[in-house]
Amino acid sequence: MDTTVIESSEFIKVLSDSSVERFTPLTAPASLDLYNGYKCKDVTIDPLKPITARIFIPSTTVGATLPVLMYFHGGGFCIGSTTWLGYHHFLGDLSAASESIVISVDYRLAPENKLPIAYEDCYASLVWLRQQKPTEPWLQNADLSRVFLSGDSAGGNIAYHVAIRAIWDEECPVRIIGIIPIHPYFGSEKRTELEMRQGSTDDVKSNDMFWRLSIPEGLNRDYEGCNLERMEVSEFEWNRFPNVLVFVAGLDFLKERGEAFAEFLNKKGVKEVKLIETKDEKHVFHVFRPDSESTRLLQKQMNDFIHSV
Repeated sequence: MDTTVIESSEFIKVLSDSSVERFTPLTAPASLDLYNGYKCKDVTIDPLKPITARIFIPSTTVGATLPVLMYFHGGGFCIGSTTWLGYHHFLGDLSAASESIVISVDYRLAPENKLPIAYEDCYASLVWLRQQKPTEPWLQNADLSRVFLSGDSAGGNIAYHVAIRAIWDEECPVRIIGIIPIHPYFGSEKRTELEMRQGSTDDVKSNDMFWRLSIPEGLNRDYEGCNLERMEVSEFEWNRFPNVLVFVAGLDFLKERGEAFAEFLNKKGVKEVKLIETKDEKHVFHVFRPDSESTRLLQKQMNDFIHSV
């Protein structure tokens, strides 16, 4: 049967028979050999769904108790993987630089698995972390009272929603003390000034497509997973929200969304919200240029935050 393309960009094609074609960038295998101050391996969180992850541990683990950073990759909820070369090097280097255990989660992707499935999968990774600590040698030094949630673009959105779910869950298996969204991906039916700028047409078109593919059927960009203002959170729950470090990029047309996110949290009374802008850089530059000077500064700023909380 003939198929037609119903959604398309340089990164993804959705066909009329519901099949999906995604572009494949360079990837990196996990390696148990120590490299650049870290080593890594792949694990399965849930084989039935499936949910997998890549664990990075620094060389300085003997006798040390280490913070844990759960990282959720970007890609508009529709593409991305912990195996991508940029993520692999960025997170491995971050593990070594911050002396942290980094767990990069491969959640299920839209449009086959629309929101809130990504949130559910990533919250499940916290449950897995608690369950596996007693038996997984690579988690023996993990301090589950010092857990951070981070991610870029859609992953920054996920970090926020997983933090909310952890507050709602009175039996949350770990203690989340900070979230670090990098160029977080939010939206609404109302456009920002940058989104309405003449030069943003292609970016907005791609952005709208990813939201159409990821939002539940029948809803629009005012869905609570997209529009910050639509999620109902009580004052008591906001008082329990962890410290936040938000990164935005100066040349990112989504910069205003990240700034609005930080302002939103401040208005809700979150105890510590810090915003850092990386000048003259584009969206998720650290993934495309993991060895750049700007990326090294980003890692240092993340490290400073992790060890100051």
